[in-house]
Amino acid sequence: MRRFFLIFASLAFALNGAAAEEAKQDFQSFIAGLWPEAAAQNVSRATFDAAFKGVEPDPQVIAATKRQPEYIRPTGVYIAALVSDGRIATGRKHMVPYAETLAAVEAKFGVDRFILLSIWGIESHYGREPEGKDVIRSLATLAEARYRDDFFRNELVAALVILQRGHIAREKLQGSWAGAMGQPQFIPSSYLRYAVDFSGGGRADIWTNILDVLASIANYFHKSGWSAGVPWGFEVTIPAGFDYRKSRAPFADWTALGVKRAEGGALPGTGDAILLFPSGYKGPAFLVTKNFEAIKRYNNSDAYALAAVHLADRLRGAGPIRARWPDDDKPLSREERVELQRALATLGYKVNNFQGQIDFDLRDNVREIQVSAGLVPDGNPDAALLAMIRARAAKNRP
Repeated sequence: MRRFFLIFASLAFALNGAAAEEAKQDFQSFIAGLWPEAAAQNVSRATFDAAFKGVEPDPQVIAATKRQPEYIRPTGVYIAALVSDGRIATGRKHMVPYAETLAAVEAKFGVDRFILLSIWGIESHYGREPEGKDVIRSLATLAEARYRDDFFRNELVAALVILQRGHIAREKLQGSWAGAMGQPQFIPSSYLRYAVDFSGGGRADIWTNILDVLASIANYFHKSGWSAGVPWGFEVTIPAGFDYRKSRAPFADWTALGVKRAEGGALPGTGDAILLFPSGYKGPAFLVTKNFEAIKRYNNSDAYALAAVHLADRLRGAGPIRARWPDDDKPLSREERVELQRALATLGYKVNNFQGQIDFDLRDNVREIQVSAGLVPDGNPDAALLAMIRARAAKNRP
């Protein structure tokens, strides 16, 4: 028996070793295949080879894709974690020494200073949180695994361009497991598009220069459709007998329908807004504007955008969200959201992406299905609705 166990263990070790060697060869083949794309972006062979010297896949990165907080935590829990008392207090302290910087950036880009502070606070706790992972290794791991199709492959090439242009030294190119860099946590392509040398130091330093950090965040929003002077939106209360099928309207129409600001006061007389129930009709309701959508271009998550605007409001002096978050709120996982998107596409609905990101068009599709099923059409997909849509899609397939 002991001999059999030793033989079995030796065989298993050999098989595991062979698999590991094969995986290593696949990774090196992937890197070699990336060279033509890098060369097309004017990356030199020296930069390319130096970037990948000693780089191997990072198993922690693949594990991290399974536990993204925007997808696994209830929305109220997620917001509470980001809009903590400590983050609010620290942000208020930063308002004094950086008042002139915030004023200058706000004047240049037209983006609300409290939003800038909020994003800075959420992404790096105002520059305090360290960046621990090798960006090249993280992006190469994700790209070779074809996580989110070619998205991370393109980001890896963009990171090589950053190195080629001398924006940062190879050993200092540190970031998150997904390759987000610096205090605003820009992915490489965002750095190339939006990072600003506002300080005049010769390069856009989003790692150590606060003026560049805040200006780069502001430039991102400015180029993403931010409109100066327009509110992000408001928490609202919904009147009895409300027709939940309605999701988009001018503020004047919302007022006429009896929708009110939760904190009191009138809704704006002009402009349009979308009605959002991030955890269903039993939870908080919000009217959100195109500036909320601009924030979602920074991070395409309703939960993230709500955390960002709520932290900005708290820094401004507003109070907590008033309505209670549902106790039974269980958001769909990323895999379930992708499944939902694919099932909706099978049923003939237009789906804007298959990455698990819930946009307002998809919420309107969900409302239509909820109406057909006799449910409250709040546009919020849950496990029961996914099961229903899954069954309908299965009948539609040949």
